[in-house]
Amino acid sequence: MDGAGSLTRSLFRSLRPQADLKAAAIGAVVLLREWVQDRRQERLHAKRAAAKSKAKAVIEREPPPRLVALVERYAPRRVGITMTVLLLIGSCGFGIVKGGHLQDFITAVSDARNAMANSAGFRITSVAINGRKQLSQDEILAIGGVSGRSSLLFLDADVVREKLKANPWIADATVLKLYPGRLMIDITERQAFALWQEAGRLSVIADDGAVLEPYVSRRFLSLPLVVGKGADTQARDFLALLARYPQVNALTKAAIYVGERRWNLRLKDGLDIRLPEQDVGNALAMLSRLDKEDRLFSRDIVAVDMRLPDRLVVQLSDDAAKSREDLFKDKKKKKAGDAA
Repeated sequence: MDGAGSLTRSLFRSLRPQADLKAAAIGAVVLLREWVQDRRQERLHAKRAAAKSKAKAVIEREPPPRLVALVERYAPRRVGITMTVLLLIGSCGFGIVKGGHLQDFITAVSDARNAMANSAGFRITSVAINGRKQLSQDEILAIGGVSGRSSLLFLDADVVREKLKANPWIADATVLKLYPGRLMIDITERQAFALWQEAGRLSVIADDGAVLEPYVSRRFLSLPLVVGKGADTQARDFLALLARYPQVNALTKAAIYVGERRWNLRLKDGLDIRLPEQDVGNALAMLSRLDKEDRLFSRDIVAVDMRLPDRLVVQLSDDAAKSREDLFKDKKKKKAGDAA
């Protein structure tokens, strides 16, 4: 019995450590499970609290206006950045215009792109201008807006042509670009036709009455002179008629347009000839005949009035009038003496 009891105690002692380990393992598993459940509950409570807080914030926030809501819903992404950039560009543009720097800005942009084109091989290296007489090459290029900074690539031939035609001396122009660097300009100049004096100003005009330039050069001194309002547009027809009577034309210093209706002639010796409003050709023919036959222009007279259709009135000079008066007095005295 003792042997059996010893055997039992010995076996119990050998199994006790295994039982302790098993119990410890079971306890550890239980504790770990409880800890995991506690952590899960904490996370769940945290999520619920966050959801409640967010829902509360959404409920408390004032709903956006309808227009803002529509923009937020349908506007493309990054529209805010785009609007900001556009706002900055608009502000810069407003500042440039408001400050009076628009032309400077345009010039700077044009110079920049022309510089790039010139660097790429489109610099204007050759210019040919045909048909010019009154204007120099530099004047024509300046009128057309062509400078040393211009590039053939960005040169607008139509714009250059319109600028040239805006000059009164140029009746027409053709602009041709020949790449990579040749520019050809053909112009048709107006001809200086007459000098026009009006309101104290003297100008060179073309045959259509266009003012070409103020009279500053003596090279136009030989041009015929017309005077008065409206004389610029009527000069071509009248001077063409006057040229048909060289006897009168050669002695004429100026043609004066009176009241925008009729012409007077001022001869080189100061004689005034008052032409009629109608039938001017016959009046000029009569003047030419009277000078040839009676040396009318050599008489001591200051004016010839041809405005009346049935007569010609001559105004004597002061000396001639006094001599005529003295002659009449002498004749009257002589007649009285003969009667006595």
